[in-house]
Amino acid sequence: MSMSAQLYVEGAARKSLASKSVMHALLPIMSVVLVGFLIIGLALPVLPLHVAHGLGLSAFVVGLVTGTQFAASLLSRIWAGNYADKKGAKRGVVAGLLAAQASGLLYLLSIAFTNSPATSVGILLLGRAVLGAAESFIITGAVSWCLALVGREGAGRVIAWIGTAMFAALAIGAPIGTALYSASGFGAVALATAVLPFATLLLLVRLPAVKPPGTNVKAAFGRVVKAVWLPGIGAALSSIGFGAILAFASLLFAQRDWAPVWIGFSAYAVALVAARLGLGHLPDKLGGARVALVSALIETAGLALIWLAPGVLVAGIGAALTGFGYALVYPALGVEAVRRAPPQSRGLVMGIYTAFLDVALGFGTPALGLIAGFTELGTVFLVTAILVLSTTAFAVRLLVAPPRERS
Repeated sequence: MSMSAQLYVEGAARKSLASKSVMHALLPIMSVVLVGFLIIGLALPVLPLHVAHGLGLSAFVVGLVTGTQFAASLLSRIWAGNYADKKGAKRGVVAGLLAAQASGLLYLLSIAFTNSPATSVGILLLGRAVLGAAESFIITGAVSWCLALVGREGAGRVIAWIGTAMFAALAIGAPIGTALYSASGFGAVALATAVLPFATLLLLVRLPAVKPPGTNVKAAFGRVVKAVWLPGIGAALSSIGFGAILAFASLLFAQRDWAPVWIGFSAYAVALVAARLGLGHLPDKLGGARVALVSALIETAGLALIWLAPGVLVAGIGAALTGFGYALVYPALGVEAVRRAPPQSRGLVMGIYTAFLDVALGFGTPALGLIAGFTELGTVFLVTAILVLSTTAFAVRLLVAPPRERS
């Protein structure tokens, strides 16, 4: 074997070993995220049934109970990021799991007051708010923990793989939660919400903690916001595509008599997970801005295809393209945020960056609903395609930014 060939083989072997080492380091933390979001997924499909049928309350209250978690998540992002940076990422995840367990106990307490629906739903709202804060601490602490283990050069893989664990957990949690509710009512879901975090804490005991960077949070906050706002807005615009699929794909399919109605979301989810597992390394390898630019164009094409689709097959392909594109936009822009911010503020970086996703889903999706009310469902996907296309302007700006902004 020639010297150059031998060096190539040795380099490939080192790269493969490094990849396996990274996966070995991240897998336990990804498992924690999986369980953490499984807890969230359990209740999502059954809460409306419990509030509307079990407590006999209005659709407005159903929306209020459902939305409280996401509002609490948004409000607690920066708090969670600061905590991870000051106290340590592992402690942040532990705090999140303890809060998730508390939310389960509040769910159980609410059941004791079902004869007084107002009291019961008040306790339930508190439980949902606590769960929203728990979600912030779990995801922000987990990403910060992973970044501390693998460094900035692995930021794209970290965000992509953690995101994959989140989506997988939500997908698995929905049918499990429905089965528990059908078998034993909301009490079974509440009990699982209280027990699962405790079991996950046992998994954390032997995982190595990372030393908190001890950053001056007040001094770092301005620098982090300056570093994150550009990729954050781009990520928010691209995330509106996710909101459109989540909220309106099945409605569009039903309106047009396309069966099965779930094929849009399923095609989206499968393509997203496949892209993140197979191509999640590309933002680290090629640069976040480049990958985000191409991926946003793919996502835009998918949404436009849904708008133009004459039938279920073309719409399903459009949904798959949308998921494939969005799969890498979010982690790619996350790479840009991480690389531009102070390394000692990784928790705060991810807290602020993730808040842009909360804003996109919390405000963008209802706005699309208003558009659908004034026009028709198909128009939602045209408007969303235009919004996602605007992500490319932010990707180009990041691509041509001078080196001093990349500190």
